Amino acid sequence: MRVERYILLMVVLGAFLVGCEEKIKPTVLPGIDSKTLPQQESWNSTVVLSDSGKLKAVIEAGYIRKFESPRQTLLSQGVTVHFYGEDEQQTSVLTATDGKVDESNNNLEANGNVLVVSKDSTRLQTEKLYWDNGRRLIYTTEYVFITSPKEKVHGKGFESDQQLRNYRIFSVTGEAKTQ
Repeated sequence: MRVERYILLMVVLGAFLVGCEEKIKPTVLPGIDSKTLPQQESWNSTVVLSDSGKLKAVIEAGYIRKFESPRQTLLSQGVTVHFYGEDEQQTSVLTATDGKVDESNNNLEANGNVLVVSKDSTRLQTEKLYWDNGRRLIYTTEYVFITSPKEKVHGKGFESDQQLRNYRIFSVTGEAKTQ
């Protein structure tokens, strides 16, 4: 009887081991190329952009997807960017619906209900805005509306430092207080 149990145990164990040898093959879904999928995803996250240890910007987003080709990070579900000057003090805050960071140069594109507010309460509103990381410059070819303690200006096309101190509007209309 013991021999029979031993043989039965060996047969069951052998069948189990043979069944475990087959490798699990990944499922291939038709029409989906793995190169188009993000390499990293995160929710309610923060990304810090710095250069040589100096803080340039802090980006917060509800959903972040990082891609290797092209090298970019897509931001969505609400984006907030805190910009910092040469002295690493916050200069302004940008909010937008979504955006994109070019990983080759850390330049940012912000889209949808873009609002930039500077330390002195100057407000810039537009639908699309770009930030040049190297020059710390914001710009757009879209329609802009600027409100500051001294003026209300709007027009099409805009360029400024990220503090909203020195800005140019290319086709301008608006009101200014003279004192």
